[in-house]
Amino acid sequence: MDEALKENLMGALENVIDPELGIDIVNLGLVYDAELNDEGLCTVTMTLTAMGCPLSAHIERDVKFALSDIPEVKETEVNIVWNPPWSKEKMSRYAKIALGIPD
Repeated sequence: MDEALKENLMGALENVIDPELGIDIVNLGLVYDAELNDEGLCTVTMTLTAMGCPLSAHIERDVKFALSDIPEVKETEVNIVWNPPWSKEKMSRYAKIALGIPD
């Protein structure tokens, strides 16, 4: 997968807003990777801020919807992982500022 397509995937994922925090999942540091195979299957490896998050199905649905506009993506699989665990250090500077977390 070329770098431009990878940027396109990540850019689309920036449209997925965590409903509890109001910040997108990329800037929150929840997305670990997005890969697209030759058959058009996009696998998004990500985590959530807390295990047992009640909004995980909502976020997964939004991820699939956000990537559906990219012509190369035929299907999306969301792989929720807990290792490495998420921490506020994974957040972008933008997200920390928006949430009032010191850098």
